[in-house]
Amino acid sequence: MALTKVITGVTDLNQAQSTNGLKFPTGNAFAGTPEEGMIRNDQSQASEGSASTMQFYNGTAWKNFVNKGPIPPLVVNFLVVAGGGGGAGGYQSGAGGAGGYRNSYASEISGGGGSSESSLSLSIATNYSVTVGAAGAAGIPINSSQGSANKGGNGSNSVFDTITSIGGGGGASYWNNPINNNIGNSGGSGGGAGPFSASTGVNTRASGTANQGYAGGGAEGYGDPYMGAGGGGAGGVGSDGSGSAAVGNGGVGLSSSITGTATFRGGGGGGAGWSPSYSPGAGGNGGGGAGGSVPSAPSNGGPYPIDGATNTGGGGGGQSQTNTAGAAGGSGVVILRYPSEYTITAGGSLTSSTATVGTDKVTTFTAGSDTITFS
Repeated sequence: MALTKVITGVTDLNQAQSTNGLKFPTGNAFAGTPEEGMIRNDQSQASEGSASTMQFYNGTAWKNFVNKGPIPPLVVNFLVVAGGGGGAGGYQSGAGGAGGYRNSYASEISGGGGSSESSLSLSIATNYSVTVGAAGAAGIPINSSQGSANKGGNGSNSVFDTITSIGGGGGASYWNNPINNNIGNSGGSGGGAGPFSASTGVNTRASGTANQGYAGGGAEGYGDPYMGAGGGGAGGVGSDGSGSAAVGNGGVGLSSSITGTATFRGGGGGGAGWSPSYSPGAGGNGGGGAGGSVPSAPSNGGPYPIDGATNTGGGGGGQSQTNTAGAAGGSGVVILRYPSEYTITAGGSLTSSTATVGTDKVTTFTAGSDTITFS
């Protein structure tokens, strides 16, 4: 093979303002005897959408140049759902409210009627905090004279960097004194009320957090039969417990496709009725647990209240009978969607999984609290 060699120190191939290009030898796989440093365009291979591949010979083998476009900026979309509140135990109890729900993906709305939030522009090699909110505890009666002890616990907050979703409010149970024991706790979404110790009217509803969740339902005043209210949901208010034999249902959650599959989360829990003869309230679509109507065991009249679903932030169901616990809320979740060119490294206290969806990666954190970095 004849070779023409340029041996000067620097060979200037520049043509100022020229639109011409330097064309390398092109063809199928090289069939001759290569020499180290040779560069050619191999038409027998494709690379990242190109019909051919530039390659060089390193003295031992042909190595390909890989076509790579510019790396996109690190823009992260999020869905951050806090832990749901627990349902109250004891008398005719209200249910837990859903955990706060904040979303930036694809113009999907946030809880409480809030707009989609702005995605976050982040940096590599920087620590960002992630916390998955724990479920609110079930309300467990201490004795029949301590109404406040019947309340369900609030869920814990979920966090991603500057985004904090507030834990759902615990539900309240019926008791005469003090009056405020009958109002559910405020939270991401409000907990459902227990029947109010007044002759008429609907009890004050526990509020949700703006742009995260709705209020829990109220409950009518004392008068048989009286019913517990549903917990608020990310997508709707919990319904009232009515003296006309209507048990409160949990507020509906919201659907997000951030993982590539449309999934409801953030449903409120269902309230409980006057006795096992009244059907308990339904949990809101999105992991809300149904209410119960069991005096002491399923054989005695009805179902136990249902916990909020894990990693949905759903509220726990309320209970209808004294000395019987309500249901716990559901734990929260943090979901991040970002360009597939990047990788997350998570601290050891976090539980997570990552999937590829189209041109993005989606990392779902299901438990723990620690920091993450992108690279």
